[in-house]
Amino acid sequence: MTHAPLDPKSSGLLIVDLQNDFLHPDGAYGRAGQKSADIGALPDRVAPLAQKLRQAGGWIVSTQFTLVPGKGGEPFISPHLKKMRPFLKKGDFKPGAWGHQLCDTLQPADLSVSKIAFSAFYQTRLEWVLRNAGIDTLLVCGIVTNGGVASTVRGAHVRDIRTIVLSDGCAAFSRDVHDSAIADLSTVSEIATCEEALEMMED
Repeated sequence: MTHAPLDPKSSGLLIVDLQNDFLHPDGAYGRAGQKSADIGALPDRVAPLAQKLRQAGGWIVSTQFTLVPGKGGEPFISPHLKKMRPFLKKGDFKPGAWGHQLCDTLQPADLSVSKIAFSAFYQTRLEWVLRNAGIDTLLVCGIVTNGGVASTVRGAHVRDIRTIVLSDGCAAFSRDVHDSAIADLSTVSEIATCEEALEMMED
Protein backbone atom coordinates (compact mmCIF):
# COMPACT_ATOMS: atom_id res chain seq x y z
CA MET A 1 0.00 0.00 0.00
CA THR A 2 1.20 3.51 -0.86
CA HIS A 3 0.95 6.00 1.99
CA ALA A 4 0.66 9.76 1.75
CA PRO A 5 3.67 11.57 3.26
CA LEU A 6 3.58 12.61 6.89
CA ASP A 7 3.95 16.16 8.13
CA PRO A 8 5.80 15.50 11.40
CA LYS A 9 4.70 18.77 12.99
CA SER A 10 1.03 17.79 12.77
CA SER A 11 1.64 14.11 13.57
CA GLY A 12 1.74 12.28 16.86
CA LEU A 13 3.00 8.88 17.90
CA LEU A 14 0.14 7.63 20.07
CA ILE A 15 1.58 5.11 22.53
CA VAL A 16 -1.24 3.06 24.01
CA ASP A 17 -0.59 1.71 27.51
CA LEU A 18 3.11 0.82 27.26
CA GLN A 19 3.45 1.26 31.01
CA ASN A 20 5.69 -0.24 33.67
CA ASP A 21 2.80 -2.12 35.29
CA PHE A 22 2.21 -3.92 31.99
CA LEU A 23 5.81 -4.37 30.81
CA HIS A 24 8.32 -4.42 33.65
CA PRO A 25 9.03 -7.65 35.58
CA ASP A 26 8.33 -5.74 38.80
CA GLY A 27 5.05 -4.34 37.48
CA ALA A 28 1.57 -5.65 38.20
CA TYR A 29 1.45 -8.02 35.22
CA GLY A 30 5.06 -9.15 35.58
CA ARG A 31 4.59 -10.09 39.23
CA ALA A 32 1.55 -12.14 38.21
CA GLY A 33 3.47 -13.98 35.48
CA GLN A 34 1.42 -12.32 32.73
CA LYS A 35 4.15 -11.98 30.12
CA SER A 36 4.36 -11.91 26.34
CA ALA A 37 7.52 -11.80 24.24
CA ASP A 38 5.66 -9.91 21.51
CA ILE A 39 4.51 -7.24 23.95
CA GLY A 40 7.92 -7.02 25.63
CA ALA A 41 9.63 -6.35 22.29
CA LEU A 42 7.52 -3.29 21.44
CA PRO A 43 9.42 -0.45 23.18
CA ASP A 44 12.73 -1.16 21.44
CA ARG A 45 10.97 -1.60 18.08
CA VAL A 46 9.08 1.68 18.38
CA ALA A 47 11.91 3.75 19.89
CA PRO A 48 13.66 4.70 16.59
CA LEU A 49 10.40 6.04 15.21
CA ALA A 50 9.74 8.01 18.40
CA GLN A 51 13.21 9.51 18.25
CA LYS A 52 12.92 10.52 14.61
CA LEU A 53 9.51 12.07 15.16
CA ARG A 54 10.85 14.07 18.11
CA GLN A 55 13.75 15.35 16.04
CA ALA A 56 11.39 16.36 13.23
CA GLY A 57 9.16 18.40 15.55
CA GLY A 58 6.39 15.85 15.99
CA TRP A 59 4.57 14.83 19.14
CA ILE A 60 4.83 11.85 21.47
CA VAL A 61 1.47 11.15 23.10
CA SER A 62 1.16 8.53 25.83
CA THR A 63 -2.07 7.03 27.10
CA GLN A 64 -1.96 5.32 30.46
CA PHE A 65 -4.46 2.81 31.72
CA THR A 66 -5.50 3.91 35.20
CA LEU A 67 -7.10 2.33 38.24
CA VAL A 68 -8.57 5.24 40.15
CA PRO A 69 -8.11 4.89 43.92
CA GLY A 70 -11.18 5.16 46.10
CA LYS A 71 -11.43 5.27 49.89
CA GLY A 72 -8.40 3.82 51.59
CA GLY A 73 -6.64 3.69 48.24
CA GLU A 74 -8.58 0.65 47.05
CA PRO A 75 -8.93 0.94 43.28
CA PHE A 76 -12.17 0.99 41.36
CA ILE A 77 -11.95 -2.10 39.12
CA SER A 78 -14.74 -2.93 36.69
CA PRO A 79 -16.28 -6.39 37.25
CA HIS A 80 -15.19 -7.79 33.87
CA LEU A 81 -11.58 -6.72 34.47
CA LYS A 82 -11.57 -8.09 38.01
CA LYS A 83 -12.76 -11.43 36.64
CA MET A 84 -10.05 -11.51 33.94
CA ARG A 85 -7.24 -10.10 36.09
CA PRO A 86 -7.92 -11.08 39.72
CA PHE A 87 -4.31 -10.28 40.66
CA LEU A 88 -4.84 -6.50 40.33
CA LYS A 89 -4.63 -4.82 43.71
CA LYS A 90 -4.16 -1.60 45.64
CA GLY A 91 -1.37 0.49 44.14
CA ASP A 92 -1.47 -1.05 40.67
CA PHE A 93 -1.86 1.46 37.82
CA LYS A 94 -2.18 4.20 40.43
CA PRO A 95 -2.00 7.74 38.98
CA GLY A 96 1.49 9.17 39.40
CA ALA A 97 3.02 5.90 40.61
CA TRP A 98 5.98 4.23 38.89
CA GLY A 99 3.82 1.42 37.53
CA HIS A 100 1.45 3.90 35.91
CA GLN A 101 4.21 5.64 33.96
CA LEU A 102 5.30 5.20 30.35
CA CYS A 103 8.23 2.77 30.12
CA ASP A 104 11.70 4.34 30.23
CA THR A 105 12.61 3.32 26.67
CA LEU A 106 9.96 5.62 25.21
CA GLN A 107 10.21 8.53 27.64
CA PRO A 108 9.59 11.40 27.55
CA ALA A 109 6.07 11.99 26.27
CA ASP A 110 4.99 15.47 25.25
CA LEU A 111 1.39 14.76 26.20
CA SER A 112 -0.03 12.17 28.60
CA VAL A 113 -3.64 11.11 29.05
CA SER A 114 -4.96 8.82 31.76
CA LYS A 115 -7.71 6.46 30.65
CA ILE A 116 -10.07 4.13 32.48
CA ALA A 117 -11.33 1.97 29.62
CA PHE A 118 -10.14 0.48 26.34
CA SER A 119 -10.66 3.65 24.30
CA ALA A 120 -8.31 6.53 25.06
CA PHE A 121 -11.11 8.87 23.96
CA TYR A 122 -13.66 7.63 26.51
CA GLN A 123 -14.16 10.29 29.20
CA THR A 124 -10.66 11.72 28.66
CA ARG A 125 -9.13 14.97 27.39
CA LEU A 126 -7.38 13.25 24.47
CA GLU A 127 -9.40 14.86 21.67
CA TRP A 128 -8.99 18.28 23.30
CA VAL A 129 -5.20 18.05 23.57
CA LEU A 130 -4.84 16.71 20.03
CA ARG A 131 -6.85 19.60 18.62
CA ASN A 132 -4.93 22.18 20.64
CA ALA A 133 -1.58 20.70 19.61
CA GLY A 134 -2.60 20.77 15.95
CA ILE A 135 -2.29 17.00 15.59
CA ASP A 136 -4.36 15.59 12.74
CA THR A 137 -2.48 12.31 12.16
CA LEU A 138 -1.77 9.57 14.68
CA LEU A 139 0.76 6.78 14.33
CA VAL A 140 -0.68 4.24 16.75
CA CYS A 141 1.31 1.65 18.67
CA GLY A 142 0.89 -0.22 21.94
CA ILE A 143 -1.27 -2.83 23.63
CA VAL A 144 -3.35 -4.74 23.22
CA THR A 145 -4.12 -4.72 19.53
CA ASN A 146 -7.65 -6.05 19.96
CA GLY A 147 -8.38 -3.91 23.03
CA GLY A 148 -6.97 -0.47 23.75
CA VAL A 149 -5.47 -0.04 20.30
CA ALA A 150 -8.57 -1.11 18.37
CA SER A 151 -10.99 0.91 20.49
CA THR A 152 -8.83 4.04 20.32
CA VAL A 153 -8.33 3.78 16.56
CA ARG A 154 -12.07 3.46 16.01
CA GLY A 155 -12.58 6.46 18.28
CA ALA A 156 -10.18 8.47 16.14
CA HIS A 157 -11.91 7.29 12.97
CA VAL A 158 -15.29 8.70 13.98
CA ARG A 159 -13.55 11.99 14.84
CA ASP A 160 -12.00 12.26 11.36
CA ILE A 161 -8.46 11.91 12.67
CA ARG A 162 -6.11 10.13 10.27
CA THR A 163 -4.62 7.02 11.84
CA ILE A 164 -1.80 4.74 10.81
CA VAL A 165 -1.69 1.57 12.88
CA LEU A 166 1.85 0.25 13.23
CA SER A 167 1.35 -3.45 12.61
CA ASP A 168 4.66 -4.41 14.24
CA GLY A 169 4.37 -1.68 16.87
CA CYS A 170 1.31 -3.31 18.46
CA ALA A 171 0.84 -6.69 20.09
CA ALA A 172 -1.64 -8.89 21.92
CA PHE A 173 -1.23 -11.89 24.18
CA SER A 174 -1.92 -14.10 21.15
CA ARG A 175 -0.34 -13.68 17.71
CA ASP A 176 -3.53 -14.91 16.03
CA VAL A 177 -5.62 -12.37 17.93
CA HIS A 178 -3.19 -9.62 16.93
CA ASP A 179 -3.29 -10.59 13.25
CA SER A 180 -7.08 -10.72 13.26
CA ALA A 181 -7.32 -7.30 14.91
CA ILE A 182 -4.94 -5.75 12.37
CA ALA A 183 -7.06 -7.16 9.54
CA ASP A 184 -10.21 -5.71 11.13
CA LEU A 185 -8.60 -2.31 11.67
CA SER A 186 -7.57 -2.09 8.02
CA THR A 187 -11.22 -1.19 7.28
CA VAL A 188 -10.95 2.07 9.27
CA SER A 189 -7.22 2.87 9.30
CA GLU A 190 -4.06 2.77 7.29
CA ILE A 191 -1.69 -0.03 8.28
CA ALA A 192 2.10 0.28 8.12
CA THR A 193 5.21 -1.16 9.72
CA CYS A 194 7.51 0.98 11.84
CA GLU A 195 10.04 0.97 9.00
CA GLU A 196 7.43 2.14 6.52
CA ALA A 197 6.43 4.92 8.90
CA LEU A 198 10.04 6.05 9.09
CA GLU A 199 10.15 6.21 5.29
CA MET A 200 6.98 8.32 5.27
CA MET A 201 8.90 11.04 7.12
CA GLU A 202 11.80 11.09 4.67
CA ASP A 203 12.34 14.35 2.80
